[in-house]
Amino acid sequence: TTKIPDITVMEAVCDGEEPEVVTQACLLSEFSEKGEARALINSLPDIHHDPVSREATIEKFVVIMDRYQEQPHLLDPHLEWMLNILLEMIRNEKSPPLMVHLCFKFLYIISKVRGYKIFMQLFPHEVSDVLPVLDLLCRQDPKDTETWETRYILLLWLSMTCLIPFDLSRLDGHLSTDPGLNRESIMDRILAVAKSFLRVSDKSRDAASVLVSKFVTRPDVKLKRLGDFLDWCLTTISQTSEITMEGTVTLDGALQSLVSLQFTLVSIKPEPDESPTVLQCLNQKRIAESNQATLRKLGVKVVQRLGLTFLKPRLAKWRYQRGSRSLAVNLAQSSVTGSVEATKTDLESVSQEEDYDIPEDVENIIEQLLVGLKDKETIVRWSSAKGIGRVTGRLPKQLADEVVESVLECFSFQETDNAWHGGCLAFAELGRRGLLLPSRLSDVVPLIIRALTYDEKRGACSLGSNVRDAACYVCWAFARAYEPSELKPYVNQIASALVIATVFDRNITCRKAASVNILSPQGTFPHGIDIVTAADYFTVGNVNNCYLTISVYIAGFEEYTKSLIDHLVHMKVNHWDGVIRELATKALHNLTAQAPEYMANTVLPQLLPMATGMDLHRRHGAILACAEITHALYEIATQKNRLHPWVTDFLSSDTIEGLKNIHQKVCRISLVCVCVFCGLIEKLSLSKMPFKDDPVITGWQWLIDDSLKNLHLFSSGARRGIQDSALSALAALCRQYYQVEPGVANVEMQDQLVSQYLSALMSPEVMTRCGCALALGSLPPFMIRGKLQKVRPHNVSSAQVSRRDAATAMSQVCVAVGVCAQGSPDRVLCEGNIRPVYEALLGCMNDYSMDSRGDVGAWYVHIKCNAPFKTALIFSSVQRMMCCLVQQAAEKIDRYRAHAGTVFLRLLHSTDPAVPHIPHREELLSIFPPETGNSLNWNAASQAFPHITQLLRLHQYQYHTLLGLTVSVGGLTESTVRYSSQSLFEYLKGIQQDATVLQQFGDTLLCIFRDNLRNDRVSVPLLKMVDQILANGCFELFTSEESHPFCVELLALCKEEIKKSKDVQKLLSFCGMVQFKGDVRQKVLVQLLMLLCHPFPVIRKTTASQVYEMFLTYDDVIDDEQVLADVMASLSDTNCDIATVRTHRNQLCDWLGLPRPILVTKVTHLGN
Repeated sequence: TTKIPDITVMEAVCDGEEPEVVTQACLLSEFSEKGEARALINSLPDIHHDPVSREATIEKFVVIMDRYQEQPHLLDPHLEWMLNILLEMIRNEKSPPLMVHLCFKFLYIISKVRGYKIFMQLFPHEVSDVLPVLDLLCRQDPKDTETWETRYILLLWLSMTCLIPFDLSRLDGHLSTDPGLNRESIMDRILAVAKSFLRVSDKSRDAASVLVSKFVTRPDVKLKRLGDFLDWCLTTISQTSEITMEGTVTLDGALQSLVSLQFTLVSIKPEPDESPTVLQCLNQKRIAESNQATLRKLGVKVVQRLGLTFLKPRLAKWRYQRGSRSLAVNLAQSSVTGSVEATKTDLESVSQEEDYDIPEDVENIIEQLLVGLKDKETIVRWSSAKGIGRVTGRLPKQLADEVVESVLECFSFQETDNAWHGGCLAFAELGRRGLLLPSRLSDVVPLIIRALTYDEKRGACSLGSNVRDAACYVCWAFARAYEPSELKPYVNQIASALVIATVFDRNITCRKAASVNILSPQGTFPHGIDIVTAADYFTVGNVNNCYLTISVYIAGFEEYTKSLIDHLVHMKVNHWDGVIRELATKALHNLTAQAPEYMANTVLPQLLPMATGMDLHRRHGAILACAEITHALYEIATQKNRLHPWVTDFLSSDTIEGLKNIHQKVCRISLVCVCVFCGLIEKLSLSKMPFKDDPVITGWQWLIDDSLKNLHLFSSGARRGIQDSALSALAALCRQYYQVEPGVANVEMQDQLVSQYLSALMSPEVMTRCGCALALGSLPPFMIRGKLQKVRPHNVSSAQVSRRDAATAMSQVCVAVGVCAQGSPDRVLCEGNIRPVYEALLGCMNDYSMDSRGDVGAWYVHIKCNAPFKTALIFSSVQRMMCCLVQQAAEKIDRYRAHAGTVFLRLLHSTDPAVPHIPHREELLSIFPPETGNSLNWNAASQAFPHITQLLRLHQYQYHTLLGLTVSVGGLTESTVRYSSQSLFEYLKGIQQDATVLQQFGDTLLCIFRDNLRNDRVSVPLLKMVDQILANGCFELFTSEESHPFCVELLALCKEEIKKSKDVQKLLSFCGMVQFKGDVRQKVLVQLLMLLCHPFPVIRKTTASQVYEMFLTYDDVIDDEQVLADVMASLSDTNCDIATVRTHRNQLCDWLGLPRPILVTKVTHLGN
């Protein structure tokens, strides 16, 4: 790989040089894997018999060669030695067939990368090679699907060997003089082989067509067999049906052979005698109407080559020629005149050229090519366009102009996108070949500009991206075909259209295709260098960046400002894709600063009728655009007059009246654009439109309230967007129109809104309660002051509103009203009303509700963690809050652990003001110094848990830290379990010698167990954690004392937890407690032996396995080795059948010295 040396800009400046942009090249400079490739090829004799090694070798070689798909010329110096090594193996008589096929497979891989046209030239083509290659090819089985590469390469090789400059009859020996010999001639054998492989369905068919093109055009073969072969092709085409797959393959082969044959004959000498027959056969077969795109493409290729045979093989002298075909002449001319002049047309030679008759069949051929331009497949249209260019290049000027006129008909509104695409390709070919004269540019350029914005809606999608891409190709071709002076009248139109396609096209391919055309070779593109720097091939990949950033920069050039705005208004505001409509309106907002007067006086009057029209897409985009432009005009007015900004300075009275009437007119038509209307209300309110005390405000408020109360009527996908837009509109409406003076609310509206939303909290509809609760939270501070007692937390809770939205609303209200310790409880948060807030929020911190959607309690952990931080800086509830945050920071969900940890550190490190009453502040600062606030990644379990486990040594945090760790250590996520358990065990190993601290840890563990009995969210992971702690010997200090209180209580809690349980994890969770001596061990063994007779077979089987492993782990449980052996044998051989397992269980009890369990008979008491 080419590597550019590293150099810094500073070094370049210090050396007195201009700093250059340093990039890392991703280009290959040579065939660097030649040694590995040689080794793989040389290893073929050793590995060809082993399927595994063979496949691995092929795969390695394919990987090496595929790296050079884009730079295959780097292989050229190495092709010869690779070919020679492989051919030597092939020619070796001792090589087995499997190895020969493997060598041909390697040859095919090389030819695929380099291309068969280059690679086949390296094959040896001596006279002595003809018969061996032909004989080897004849021995191949065309139906063998594993060896098609062999047949493909042999056909290419035969194509080269048949080019020997000797008459093939010389290779036949005495065949022509001895009538007794029935052997076929070499010529007939090769033709027979070619015909047979033209009928196969694999890649060999393509190589057979190459063989035909090389072989049949030999002078001797052409003289003797060309007519017969053409008859065979035409007979095959006329008699074969494409209904079957076999027929399609046969037609494909015959057409391919005709294409390659006609191409060679056209390049050597035309054959007009045979061409009418071939054309008649194709017309009768109606290849153009075939269902197979490949056959239609081949048909077009044959037709265009037939057309060339009817015309004289000369270039039209009337064509437009830019410069000379000589590079030296061009350079000399450019140095003198500054540009390469177009070659002038010699009218006399043109008139002499047109003095020959054009056959009538040419008209038929051109008609078929024009029809091919409208084909539904791109490959057919592309081939037809190239055929139009080739044939037109041999026509007289008048007929060529008629062809151009016919191509122009492809651009009518009655034609499909296929015709537009084909027409663009045809014009690109005509322009590139100089066949589209400058006099026709006035007709063509407007059509190409329309093609650059072609977009036709079909159902839920649109068609036209291929048309726009082809139009960009036309612009590329024209820029290189014509002199700048020829394109000067149209350059501004083309430039605007290309810029629009670059920044506003929906398809990324079209944007990139347009961007590469911005900087034309002539340098006539207005501001081309500046624009292409901002809108290069890579930056236009992001559609948001194009609409919102690049377009603003380009609009700074006045040549493009209005054209960009007009395109958005007329083409994108009413686009079928809602995302594009929204981006277009945001782009209009950003572009308003470039032309505010044009926006206010021209664009808005155009949008207002669209905003009240019947078309839903047009109405949606127009309303959004009116809102965005109005708000942008207000921002401009603010910059000009910061004290008294009035948007009315830009808008006329008619426009203001039109904006006010949008709501009334459209609401009578439809209410489906609720989200759009809310956005309009928000933007007009933010723009301070002069509508205060206007009846329209009542209508706007009704729309917002109706949206929030009827959220359940909308689809779940649109519900959230409507809710958010309604809340934003409510906040903006209140700030602008419900203030009597700054900070003082309109009492009537304040009472109405607060009472209305509070009463809606009792609604039976969940979504109504959610919307109205959030509405209370979104009210501005002046609307809540004086009503805070009515919005107190217990009222929200008693309404049974969605907990997530209630927590959000509560947080917003707390932030809005602010904090004042001695303030009024009805206006701010103070000592008189703060306690219910904390009770509600901290109570939510312990919400672990589960339903069919999963852990719904985790939905609002973010809200609960974040809300207290804004209001708790002066209150004594910090201790409980910090403990709750620690618990969340120790749990298993990464994103909530990260958020809780971040809030915890913000509270701990806060200095302005410092948070009072934080327990163990100094110890916490030693664990979490201020610099960890930015460096500690709470999302990474490997970083978070080593810090969290250090809080276990702090008494105030031990309970909550261990509670959070319990869920993590006993969880399911591998990384969380691994790092949390490692950190916990490291902490426990550090306190092994301190009995007091270990006893305190054990008491905390038992307390958590007692508090969460029968709570599977905690108890199941806690039992897993206890089992891991016991297995790691972390409680060895307790095992030295018989019947230690910790062990006794732990066993009692375990027995209580598993009572009437059928969970295997719970039932076998206390196997590790057998290490405790005394009564605890006996009770554990008795419990386990009772489980051996459990009614469920899976529990009996699992218990036997666990007990077996337990005795292997704790070998001091049974002192007698013979008894231990008998017990282990019994556990491993026990049949888990319920009829016999009780006998084995009783035997185990006797060996272990334990009382046999007695089956208790249930007594049923009958009533009187």
